[in-house]
Amino acid sequence: MQADDKTRLVFLTSLVAGRSFVPIGSGRQIIQSPTYIVKANIGTPAQSLLMALDTSTDMALVPCAGCVGCSSVIFDPTKSISFSSLACGADQCKQVQSTSCLGTTCSLNVTYGNSAIVANLAQDNLTLATDSVVGYPFSCIQKTTGSSLPPQGVLGLGRGPLSFVSQSKTLYQSTFSYCLPSFKSSNFSGTLRLGPNGQPINIKYTPLLVNPRRTSLYYVNLIGIKVGAKVVNIPPSALAFNPNTGGGTIIDSGTVFTRLVDGAYTAVRDEFRRRMGKAVVSSLGGFDTCYTVPIGKQVPTMTFMFPGLNMSLPQDNFLIHSSSGSTTCLAMSSSPALNVIANMQQQNHRVLFDIPNSRLGISREICS
Repeated sequence: MQADDKTRLVFLTSLVAGRSFVPIGSGRQIIQSPTYIVKANIGTPAQSLLMALDTSTDMALVPCAGCVGCSSVIFDPTKSISFSSLACGADQCKQVQSTSCLGTTCSLNVTYGNSAIVANLAQDNLTLATDSVVGYPFSCIQKTTGSSLPPQGVLGLGRGPLSFVSQSKTLYQSTFSYCLPSFKSSNFSGTLRLGPNGQPINIKYTPLLVNPRRTSLYYVNLIGIKVGAKVVNIPPSALAFNPNTGGGTIIDSGTVFTRLVDGAYTAVRDEFRRRMGKAVVSSLGGFDTCYTVPIGKQVPTMTFMFPGLNMSLPQDNFLIHSSSGSTTCLAMSSSPALNVIANMQQQNHRVLFDIPNSRLGISREICS
């Protein structure tokens, strides 16, 4: 019976090959960082880090032992038998911009938000669920200044050659999806699904676009925004995809609040205010449309419109409340040149990145 069980288990395991479900948690609650995190195991034996998911970054950023300016949770290369530094002549070194090869090790200077990072290019085995990506290249951070770098590093899910998506292509066919829980969730209730198997079947898609000026980013065609039943009158240039400048709209897991270029933001904000009636508007921090009175009933719905799908946002995805609870703000702001559909607006949705078929799927899914 035991032997039969083993044979059956091999068969059952083969059915789920190329499929991994990885729990996602709110970094705000778990490591006091405004990101979404997954547990990543690096090295042999494995060392665990709670790394921030970032769809607009390619290479993983890993705080390494001896790092100046990193948090106390680090990866120690000397304790992994599968770790190796990458030399200046390595192919991966040639793929990284801003590398400097003064010695033998491939060293690089990168920026992440307002953080300046000095790192060495290295490789080791990385496991998110059960499958291991062997010889996964990453930035082994030696020094960092600034405050943007998440405390336990970044897992890059961009489209570039050194991202997790590209490096795990043979395992997961450049296909993944996630459901981000509410930023208030205190447990790992969201999921990162890797590979084409196990993805939702009933999901609507819109084309993924490639912008030659910013090839790592996931561009989509935002064609309109509805506030209530009304399609807001937005200048077409504010939403236009522009391969010459890099302008357009991206889906991003690392930005917290949606940013719309000035013309689009002003139009959406003004229509929202109009629908709110005579409630007095104030500002708070970076938000310019806030209310200090209870506003439940008159709040309009909001919908992002893409070719092939509409993304209808519940109030929790576009209103934020002050910690005291007395002030409520429209959780969006203006941007100089790029529209960014950010993680607060994506909460409790399944967002599916199907790169081989150049399409992005979105459906409502409660995972908080």
